[in-house]
Amino acid sequence: MLDGNKIWMGTANPNPEDRSGEKRCYLLLNQANRHGIISGASGTGKTVTLKVMAEGFSKAGVPVFMADVKGDVTGMVQAGDDTENIQKRVVKFGLENWNLEGCPCRFWDMLDGSGIPVRVTISEMGPTLLSRLLGLTDAQEGVLNIVFRVADDNQLLLLDLKDLRTMLNFVGEHNKELQTVYGNIAQASVGAILRELIAIEDQGGDIFFGEPELDMNDWFACDANGQGYVNILNAAQLIQRPAIYSMFLLWMLSSLFANLPEVGDLEKPKFVFFFDEAHLLFNGMPKSLTDKIVQVVKLIRSKGVGVYFITQSPSDIPDEVLAQLSNKVQHGLRAYTPAELKAVKAAAQGFRPNPAFKSEEAILDLGTGEALVSFLDEEGRPCVVERAKILPPQCLMAAANPDTVEFALFKQRDLQDKYGTAIDRESAFEVVAAAREEQEKQAALEAEAAQKAKEEEAARKQAEKEAAAAAKKAEREAERAQRAAERKAEAEEKARIRKQEQRDKQIASLATSFTRTAGNKIVRSVLGNLFK
Repeated sequence: MLDGNKIWMGTANPNPEDRSGEKRCYLLLNQANRHGIISGASGTGKTVTLKVMAEGFSKAGVPVFMADVKGDVTGMVQAGDDTENIQKRVVKFGLENWNLEGCPCRFWDMLDGSGIPVRVTISEMGPTLLSRLLGLTDAQEGVLNIVFRVADDNQLLLLDLKDLRTMLNFVGEHNKELQTVYGNIAQASVGAILRELIAIEDQGGDIFFGEPELDMNDWFACDANGQGYVNILNAAQLIQRPAIYSMFLLWMLSSLFANLPEVGDLEKPKFVFFFDEAHLLFNGMPKSLTDKIVQVVKLIRSKGVGVYFITQSPSDIPDEVLAQLSNKVQHGLRAYTPAELKAVKAAAQGFRPNPAFKSEEAILDLGTGEALVSFLDEEGRPCVVERAKILPPQCLMAAANPDTVEFALFKQRDLQDKYGTAIDRESAFEVVAAAREEQEKQAALEAEAAQKAKEEEAARKQAEKEAAAAAKKAEREAERAQRAAERKAEAEEKARIRKQEQRDKQIASLATSFTRTAGNKIVRSVLGNLFK
């Protein structure tokens, strides 16, 4: 309940029969950006404390963010029930000007459920948080860093999971070309990251990653009456996907730190951020990321942002972070084992002692709606711990009526119009796909040209072969003709020779005959003359 420049969280009264000893426990608005913690076992009243604190900030004009893990935080939008129990508590606390009323709320959703869609781009998440989300090794994280660098150097936008998958395939296919500039890109690491992307996609990453991206300024808003909006993220299903839930909260905190200007100490915070189920943020978190969260928690105070962790035990939070949480509300813890007793002792030691009671014993004895509280005073010093009864919230303790939530969503049509429809503009997937298509088209043209050249070469070779065969055939025919001519000439020569020989024989024969005849004549003539 807002009381001037402070939120009245509860009342400490060591003697319930005598109200004169009552002491109000206030969370000062000018100290609220020193962060805080609300812890306690299940069923001890953490959600009620959260609502009382959040509605106090809202009425002071401070917008807040919280995740609705169990589905009952939606009750902040609806006025509480005027039950007999509430009336008794109003009288008991001496509440004046008490009105049951809800807060202006905006409902958001990351998994395409009931609420204004919340989306984040892959580029905004960055390789470090993505590596944490995917559970990558150092070597695989190195490859993911290269993927982001290659995308930046080539002016390729990484907006959604298909963009990231496309770039992973791209660097895998061109690893030999890229490794001389960016370092070794192991195919095994690329394959491992691609496998992890499937798991994240199954958890809703295909819905969460994309555009239009959330504009934080839509959370830094107040209604027409000057009350800060309570931004409620539907996390009932999201909590079943702890990797995405924790990464979103870490991204939110990092983005607030990166984008908000330094403002120093303010009269009240600009924004308050509640981390519910805070242990999910730190389970298995590598030291490098824990160190970053410690740094952000330390420095974001100067940007006017208060961070409050809600968890079962302070031991769920690393000591380096816990040391930055100055405003504390500790509900009851149950201890049945030595480890649980140790956690109770550690929680008690985190308070400035009160001589009126022992904090360790009080933590085990606290009933529902009771808590040990210690807030910072005007000088920024922790107050002595008090055992206090927490005020009831003015809003509904349980989940809101669905019709009330639906009406609140209806009043947010401007944001529904802004974020309701997913946008898939040109990014790495489209650019690489177009380049690949162009390459395939060029390759097809080159293949067609090569085939045509091959066919032309084959045709040329066939023509040459046919020409050679024709030439060879002509040569053979010429040779045959020549041989035939030679044989004919030879035959004719032989015929001529034979004819000549025949003629010569005839002549010789005639000559011989003539000679013989002539000789006989001569002999007869001679002999005739002799015998005359």
